[in-house]
Order: sequence, then C-alpha cells, then structure tokens
Amino acid sequence: MRFLLALTATTILAAAADGPHIFYSKTFPGSSPAYMEITLDQKGRVEYREAPKEEDPLISQLTEEETKQIWALAEKLNWFKKPLESGLPVAKMGEKLFRIENHSEKGEVKFNFTQDEDGKQMQDWFERMGESSYHRIALEKAVRFDKLGVNKALLQMQAAMERNRLVGLPQYLPMLDRVAKNDSYLHMARERAASIADYIRNPQKPKAGQQ
Repeated sequence: MRFLLALTATTILAAAADGPHIFYSKTFPGSSPAYMEITLDQKGRVEYREAPKEEDPLISQLTEEETKQIWALAEKLNWFKKPLESGLPVAKMGEKLFRIENHSEKGEVKFNFTQDEDGKQMQDWFERMGESSYHRIALEKAVRFDKLGVNKALLQMQAAMERNRLVGLPQYLPMLDRVAKNDSYLHMARERAASIADYIRNPQKPKAGQQ
C-alpha cells in the first residue's frame, strides 16, 4: 500500500469520518491478502485496507449508479440486521462481516457462506472493490518500480475488466495516462494503456473492427 499516488489521504479521511458508511471485512488466513477491509460512504468514496486501522488506505471513488445500487442493497438487507449465514456444511471461505456505521440504523452480520441473493450481490460488490484495489496497487507499483512489468499489470487489469470484476473505473485513468504519454515504457504497454483509458472514457464506443 506504499505505492500509491501522492494523496492528501489524512485530509480526505478526516472530511468524511463522521458520515454514514458501510464497513466490510474478510479474514481468510492463507489467502492473499489474508485480511482486507473496505468502507464505502454514501457519496461513493471507498477506503481499502489490508490491515486493521491501516493509516494509508487506498482511496477510490465509485460512480453514482454503483453507489446507489450498493446502498439500496444495504437497505434491502435491513441494514445488516438480517442473518446471512446459510448454515450449510460448506468449507471455510473466510469470515465476512458487514456493518453499518454512523447511521440512524445499526446492524452487523457475520457469515462464512450465504445463499441469500441480496447478500450474495452485496458480497460480490465488495469483493469487486477489493479486486479493483488489488489491480490498481499492482499497476501503480509496476509504473513506479518495474517498467518492464507494466504491460503484464495492464494485461491482468484488462482481463479483470473484461470479466466485469472492476468497479470505479475512472480511478485508473491517472496511471493509464501516465503510461500512455511516457515513451520510457514499452510501446505495447503505452498502446494498451491508451486503449483501456479510451474505453473507460468512452464505454459506448465500438471497439476497433466493430460496427
């Protein structure tokens, strides 16, 4: 998490510390990461950490539509007062926790595996936030310290994007533009970065070769 763009994180965090937000954490020893936590406020700001109370979280922003969908799901789940554990004898998949904080409603729920459709959708949203953060960290790390590895990071990010596993796509634009405009990176990496950035800015634009 030390590879982020220069951000006034302390100021940003302080500005929204008192606002309502959804908290999600997953503890799964042996996985990578073994722990993650994500908070999402009502304006779509995401804070991603890989350790409790980490002081330099990755901060990103969801779109208005993404944010509305997630908060609507939280309300359908009765602000996490609704049990989510399936009770089925399934393998350990990590302990998940949802909690509503700084809100007029109070609720918290823990589970290993759920069959609740709204619960599955909510978990998927936060898992996608986690995957999005992972790919941004990997790209920023490569851009700063491993120029030959940038194209690989872009390929992995693009594959995740094509599987609809990434959210808050505009968060990648600063790094993509940096690569696309800097000839110190491999030509294929610059072209790929420019192509991904163009798609993010113009998602309805047909791909090359399409009508």
